[in-house]
Amino acid sequence: MNQSEHTLARTPALTVRPTRARFLALALVTAGTTINYLDRAVLGIAAPLLKTRLHLSPSELGFLLSAFSYSYVASQIPGGILLDRLGTRIVYGFAVGIWSIFTFLQGAAWSFVTLLGCLLGLGAAEAPCFPSNSRVLGAWFPQGERARANGVFSLGQYFGLAFLSPPLYWVADTWGWRALFFLTGAAGLIFTAFWFVFYRDPQHSRSVNSAELDHIKSGGGLVRPPPPPRWSWRSMRLLLGNRAFLGAGLGQFASNSTLVFFLTWYPTYLASAQHLKLATAGILAALPYIAASVGLMFGGWWSDWLIRRTGSATIGRKTPLVTGLAMASTLLLAGFMHDITAVIGIFSFVFFGQGMCNLGWTLITDLAPPDLRGLTTGMFNLFANLAGILIPAVIGVILGSTRSFVGGLAFVSVIALLGMLCYLVLLGPVRQIELPGAQA
Repeated sequence: MNQSEHTLARTPALTVRPTRARFLALALVTAGTTINYLDRAVLGIAAPLLKTRLHLSPSELGFLLSAFSYSYVASQIPGGILLDRLGTRIVYGFAVGIWSIFTFLQGAAWSFVTLLGCLLGLGAAEAPCFPSNSRVLGAWFPQGERARANGVFSLGQYFGLAFLSPPLYWVADTWGWRALFFLTGAAGLIFTAFWFVFYRDPQHSRSVNSAELDHIKSGGGLVRPPPPPRWSWRSMRLLLGNRAFLGAGLGQFASNSTLVFFLTWYPTYLASAQHLKLATAGILAALPYIAASVGLMFGGWWSDWLIRRTGSATIGRKTPLVTGLAMASTLLLAGFMHDITAVIGIFSFVFFGQGMCNLGWTLITDLAPPDLRGLTTGMFNLFANLAGILIPAVIGVILGSTRSFVGGLAFVSVIALLGMLCYLVLLGPVRQIELPGAQA
């Protein structure tokens, strides 16, 4: 073979362009996250009709709105064990299918007890969702692309609700609350089929070429998660006694409290306190979710910009988080407004701030000890989801006692202010936590 023939023979290998199969994986987890949050939020959308049809008191409705979080929190560790043993494709696919069945069955509920059982099943089945998302991103994306990919699927929490809420309110208003659960449950089952057909880990995918695999691997992807580190009850006690961890965990609990209000009681507030029809409420309800989507993206950009300008992770992380909770603390103002435009304006302002607080997940990554990363993020997630247990139930009790949402809005606002103090006083400098002897 002469030189020119040799060059031509090498050219295809040198000019092969990487495929973009990783973006299919990202699209799948983004769609799954959107369905995840729709199935959490659909009870809140149905609540104004459901409480009348099933003759529920405000306290009973508040307990139902928090029931999801009981089993969701309790299933975090079992869900993680299943992921380690069976892998992402199997566990995530079956999780979506099972939680979609429980969503569908809520449409057939005829009492408080049957609805409670469906909600507990929904929470348990959704537990592996976010750990699965993290594993997908870790396998498919190089480190330099992972933060942006995380922002895209996180956007599904708000963006999907922003644009799908209006038609869902219309469905409830037109065909009744049961149709709402049947529709969203069926959508999840359809997605389950798509997941099993299209998702593979990079090593088993037929859509990825060697150039893309090299690109992913060179940036730290394609690496199987390491076995979970040995930990002890002492590790947990040391974390719970660490000021920085408590500051981050309680701050996340505070910001998640605002999110939980919007996912649970917000539709009922628009229907009962503002006397809006469901179809009208659906259009207006979308605006705060759009604001939260913008806040999420802005908070991440602002944090990175501050770190580049100041060289301080403490300033870069704390400033957006404290600002976001300060904005969230104005929720109480909505209780004294009678003009719906002003009310939606306040809610949009509040939810923009809450969106910025999604940065808390980046903060805990900065803080977590390398050998206890799984335990640290798991306990952090536990703090965050305790809000789902407490907030709906407390607002239900306050509403039942006072017949007014003002007390509930004040409760959530005070929690936001306390969260600010946790970031300012407890957290301290943003640096990796050291726990000497944690494995002992």
